[in-house]
Amino acid sequence: MRAKNAAKTPKKKASVPPPPPKPLTLEERTALLEKRLLDTGAEFQAYYRDNLDMSWIYHDSALEGVVYTPQELRTAIDPASAVVSDASMQPVCEEIRRHREALDFIREQALKRRQAITIDTVKKIYVILHPEEGDIKTVRYRKDIPQHRLYFHEYAAPDKITYKVRQIVDWINDPETKRTRSTVRLAARAHYDLLRVFPFQHDSGKVARLLMNLLLLRGGFPPAIVHSTERQRYYEALKGSSATMSVIVQEAIENNLASIEKMLDTRDANREEDRLGASRGEG
Repeated sequence: MRAKNAAKTPKKKASVPPPPPKPLTLEERTALLEKRLLDTGAEFQAYYRDNLDMSWIYHDSALEGVVYTPQELRTAIDPASAVVSDASMQPVCEEIRRHREALDFIREQALKRRQAITIDTVKKIYVILHPEEGDIKTVRYRKDIPQHRLYFHEYAAPDKITYKVRQIVDWINDPETKRTRSTVRLAARAHYDLLRVFPFQHDSGKVARLLMNLLLLRGGFPPAIVHSTERQRYYEALKGSSATMSVIVQEAIENNLASIEKMLDTRDANREEDRLGASRGEG
């Protein structure tokens, strides 16, 4: 028999696994991806920018009920296609190019972080899309409520537009707004409010989303590209609360980040495969 007071074998303490890494914030993911993009070189960056712009223009236009084909987008974006050989494609290519010019404008404005957003900023976005309207001094807000329309929420009365646009711009620039709201919530709300005013006869939706993305880019975020598959949900959000719209915008940013991550991961995997192939003497 064993002695009752025999020393017991000490039990080993179970090792505690390290806590999972803390998820990156949107800002951290964005900064990391920007660094990865900078390390890719000019050729890949141009490829990335062209693909981003084609996707951005495609989905943003599809929300307005206009669907471009891949050929139309490639022809309009390709710098070698300054002159479009197919005359029937010329008007479409001009629309796409104006849209891209508006993307370049908000990117440029995003770098001017200390410059206030003004009513002229909103009008400038519109006249880039519609140069036939003249310039920011001659462009006019809509004078009626369209009977046949794409969006189904209530529009502001024409005589209230000037006041309401001014109210939105003042709210964006108010230090209290910036102090109490995240960049995503601020941008989503500005876009939501401007679309419910619906200041222009055409493309108020595009203008509102471009303003939103100007605010996001200025805050260090990638653009929120709302996919065409979210079109009905997007319309419903405009009839509902701005909080619902904020969720849609946040998801759009996350989807864009995931798309960039996938593109960069694929590039890195292909480069590693090529490197291993070269080391084995393949190809």
